[in-house]
Amino acid sequence: MFKEHGCSIKRRLLFALAAIVVVGAAAPVLAQSSAPIDNPVGIPDLRGVIPTADSAKGVTTTLQILVLMTVLTLVPALLILMTSFTRIVVVLALLRQALATPQLPPGQVLLGLSMFITIAVMAPTFDKVYSEAVSPYLEKELSQRAALNIAMGHMRDFMYRQIEASENHEDIYLFEEYRRGGPIPPDENLRLADVKTTSLIPAFILSELKTAFVMGFRIYLPFLVIDMVIASILISMGMMMLPPVLISLPFKLLLFVLADGWHLIVQSLLYSFH
Repeated sequence: MFKEHGCSIKRRLLFALAAIVVVGAAAPVLAQSSAPIDNPVGIPDLRGVIPTADSAKGVTTTLQILVLMTVLTLVPALLILMTSFTRIVVVLALLRQALATPQLPPGQVLLGLSMFITIAVMAPTFDKVYSEAVSPYLEKELSQRAALNIAMGHMRDFMYRQIEASENHEDIYLFEEYRRGGPIPPDENLRLADVKTTSLIPAFILSELKTAFVMGFRIYLPFLVIDMVIASILISMGMMMLPPVLISLPFKLLLFVLADGWHLIVQSLLYSFH
């Protein structure tokens, strides 16, 4: 009797497991067969295709992050090309070559010094950009486009003033004529409002390079005189196999230190932007 009762319990368990397996296997088929009843016209289900408000918001946020990252990658290029950094770093590099010490000061020191001199020179312009563009934008008083236009206007003023101070207007005419596809009439005087930013930036770079090389030439002259004097003395003494640079280097360093050369160079760079 107990054996029969145990067998009946086992049979009931087997039947229950078989029923669960059958229902689980038949569920997808039943769902597909019930689709025509719920959707008799056969309209496709576009719930996963049509973007919802949440998905659109996510796409907008992603695009904003992408634009922000792109702008951040362009910041070093803008800092180098639209500020006084180009002139300063070129002059300091030419000074290092004039001293005949290509490894001293190290490149990192020259770049750091150029960066801080650039901050000092650009401080008035950066203050205007922050007070008139960045701060109102952060306080939601200006739109992003308006803040960008104001900031770009101050940077354009700085670049144009430096081109005027260096009297390199022909660089502006060069890029404007190329942009327009023909020569500019002689009676037309270009104003800042008529010059596109895409023409002003390369014209400013060319102007800065010209000014930097002129300053570098003036720095080279006293050291060149020392090299010529040392070379003449060595030739007159018959010491032709001795490199003149080896003898002239201490005299260059002595002259540079006695004249307080670093102070004079940095002072010339600072006042060249006024």
